[in-house]
Amino acid sequence: MPTSLLIVESPSKAKTLKKYLGPDFEVLASYGHVRDLVPKNGAVDPEKGFAMKYQLIARNSKHVDAIVKAVGDAQHIYLATDPDREGEAISWHLVQILNGKKLLKNKTAQRVVFHEITKNAVLEAIQNPREIAQNLVDAQQTRRALDYLVGFNLSPLLWKKIRRGLSAGRVQSPALRLICERENEIRAFVEQEYWSVHLDSHKGRTKFGSKLTTMAGKKLEQFDIPNEAEQASILARLEGHPAVVSSIEKKKKSRSPAAPFTTSTLQQEAVRKLGMTTDRTMRTAQQLYEGIDIGQGTVGLITYMRTDSVALAGEAVEEIRGYIGLKFDGDYLPKNPVAYKNKSKNAQEAHEAIRPTSILRTPDMVKPFLTSDQFKLYDMVWKRTLACQMAPAKFDTTSIDIAVGEGVFRATGQVQTFAGFLAVYEEDVDDAEDEDNAKLPLLEEGETLPVDKLYGTQHFTQPPPRYSEASLVKALEEFGIGRPSTYASIISTLKDREYVVLDKKRFLPTDTGDIVNKFLTEHFAQYVDYNFTAKLENQLDEVANGQREWVPVMDSFWKNFSKQIAEKESISRAEVTTESLDEACPKCSKPLSIKFGKRGRFIACTGYPDCDYTRNMGETAEQAAEEAEAPTVIEGRSCPECGGELHIKKGRYGKFIGCANYPKCKHIEPLEKPRETGVECPECKAGQLIERKSRYGKLFYSCNTYPKCKYATWNPPVAEPCPKCNWPILTLKTTKRRGTEKVCPQKECGYSEVIAPPEGKEAEPG
Repeated sequence: MPTSLLIVESPSKAKTLKKYLGPDFEVLASYGHVRDLVPKNGAVDPEKGFAMKYQLIARNSKHVDAIVKAVGDAQHIYLATDPDREGEAISWHLVQILNGKKLLKNKTAQRVVFHEITKNAVLEAIQNPREIAQNLVDAQQTRRALDYLVGFNLSPLLWKKIRRGLSAGRVQSPALRLICERENEIRAFVEQEYWSVHLDSHKGRTKFGSKLTTMAGKKLEQFDIPNEAEQASILARLEGHPAVVSSIEKKKKSRSPAAPFTTSTLQQEAVRKLGMTTDRTMRTAQQLYEGIDIGQGTVGLITYMRTDSVALAGEAVEEIRGYIGLKFDGDYLPKNPVAYKNKSKNAQEAHEAIRPTSILRTPDMVKPFLTSDQFKLYDMVWKRTLACQMAPAKFDTTSIDIAVGEGVFRATGQVQTFAGFLAVYEEDVDDAEDEDNAKLPLLEEGETLPVDKLYGTQHFTQPPPRYSEASLVKALEEFGIGRPSTYASIISTLKDREYVVLDKKRFLPTDTGDIVNKFLTEHFAQYVDYNFTAKLENQLDEVANGQREWVPVMDSFWKNFSKQIAEKESISRAEVTTESLDEACPKCSKPLSIKFGKRGRFIACTGYPDCDYTRNMGETAEQAAEEAEAPTVIEGRSCPECGGELHIKKGRYGKFIGCANYPKCKHIEPLEKPRETGVECPECKAGQLIERKSRYGKLFYSCNTYPKCKYATWNPPVAEPCPKCNWPILTLKTTKRRGTEKVCPQKECGYSEVIAPPEGKEAEPG
């Protein structure tokens, strides 16, 4: 009979650990959090030192029962929840529950922590248990209490002042502000014209270009050639003059590898390189961390994936250097190990960067045992870790100045002379500027060059780009909003609440997001202030480090916040949701205003209810009048509900068929009949999947018995069962990177099979 009980968070981790620990150990999973604050007012009581009332999370109560039963039979209890504040808090909650049932008398209950799930790391952790770190628990409880107080007090205010069902959060509100501010910059952006002047030349067979950098002794700035006329006058001054090489400057440049992955950089690179969302990245990283059977038993393939540290363990560095020495020429291995400094002042030094648990487990070795997502992510972590201990890449750069009359043109070129770490891995960047790395011929000072072409190019300044998931994570980290463990959930929350949408993989605030942000920035400026949010995060870190007490942190926050909530009760809804327009109503001449309804913003008459004039945003009065003039009647059909005429109407999401007797009769139907796919719904097996359009115009496929059955998938369905998990259908997914593939819609399955390669690439032999 097992004498020891080890408690972890996830069942897959439990399976892995059971294999390492043998028959003396029972290993059970808590399935994540076991208790949370009661979901009603008073769960955090500021009057009683912020006392917190907890209750069991219903869906996990059966797992808690199993733990309670097992504790009765065990002598030693090891709490092996995740190695971060949240994990510490879950262990503390479990002890509270067990103490409440008086089950720990004469037993040991200790905390064990491992940052990687390998046999050695696990056995070593069991040999060195410790007490629960109350500082970490306090920091986690303070975060939970702060988030509760903000949500529980701000959300009802949003319901009253804007619309029912809205909510605000302490950390996602500043993140929403980032997206809205960027959108406002884009809306306010006025493009500015400017020109550049270029000279094309050649020597032998090598053609190259150069750009005018100096004119009449003055270095040219971006807007110094503002228009076509100015450009034409410069060209006139330069034409007819010979092009002579006036100076050649050669430099050696080196480029060092990027630091190993932290949670933030892993998420950024997975978005940029692999096209994975932050959420999907973290789910996949969790699977790699918790353990995968790779033929010789289950083993964790990467270290813990929630970390802001770039440190590597000494033995890991030794192993990586040994591998480089074995597989690469001597030049690729630096004399000394490369050490990286943590930027985050609160990075826990005990934590490591995200790395493979062994560099000797190459991506090719583990590929047969991994899903497509798992392999892509492991491959990237493995390459980045290997590259971080390799020698810098080396380049020869050449800058050539070419004098033409009063002007000086510059041509630059760069040649890689030694690949170094670039032989393995190169970091991607968002919105990169193209570097001019042309190949230049060998030239000498004083040499006269042919003038093949002298011309000007028109440019316009571009608005700042919208945030992608990668650049948003980077901004959150730079502003100190949230912590590595929260980035993915911040982004998911903003999407789930429909405060933002992704358009071409860039974040765009919805009307709702815009109005919520406007309300919070005008009335709760301090709580969406980036510095305030970052300062509070730092205070939580100080609680975790034992440098600060948690109650005073709560107290100073709550005093100001509760005062502000009380003050804002008097604001009227119209003040928040209505904007006046400098335009008269074409129907009654009263002023028009922009209002906010359940489908977003629209233009309406301030004379409502006496005047019912409305039109869509972005529509002119003339366009609206044209639409309203004569309804298009559907010939030969009548309303199936009341027998009235059917008209083609226009709504916020485009045209549809509706009854002429609206609002008495509310019958509506789509203008275009949904396209049938002929594929039976895999969930209810009663309906079939049909093609529909989302409110944002994106196609998806859902069961035609909706709302009875709510099954839906974004990709076109195929009536073939998944060969891996037997789900009744597969879907077709097309991406630039992988071409068209058949994919199982069940995320946890991960089956995919390429059926057509990306354009311009040959199919790989199967």
